[in-house]
Amino acid sequence: MEITITTPALLFPAVTFLLVAYTNRFLAIGSRIRNLHDRYHDQPDEVVLAQIASLRHRAVLIRNMQACGVAGLFLCVFCILVLFAGWNLLGQLTFAASLFLLLASLSISLQEIFLSMEALNLELGHMEAKRRKGKKKT
Repeated sequence: MEITITTPALLFPAVTFLLVAYTNRFLAIGSRIRNLHDRYHDQPDEVVLAQIASLRHRAVLIRNMQACGVAGLFLCVFCILVLFAGWNLLGQLTFAASLFLLLASLSISLQEIFLSMEALNLELGHMEAKRRKGKKKT
């Protein structure tokens, strides 16, 4: 298979949007952690502690997503340089490695999405339990 310089360049817009999305997720989680920290400081609660633990795990996943995405982009750029130098076999191997890193980034992203859903279910379950408790008192 022949790879030209334009082949890895096609990934640039997609990877850029991925990294922006990952950064936005990281910023949202950072904000959520700060809010939960303040909430726990005002009124300690086991559910808040569980949410903070989940958010810590998600922050690590997002860091790993970003690292794989950046490494994939780095290898795309390196691939272009290698292809420009005329080393086609090394260019193909570098491009393949960049694709594997991007796949790893996407798979970590999927794992983080599932963990995010578990955190939402924890919050919803807590709210429903409070509502049921309030109905029993009346």
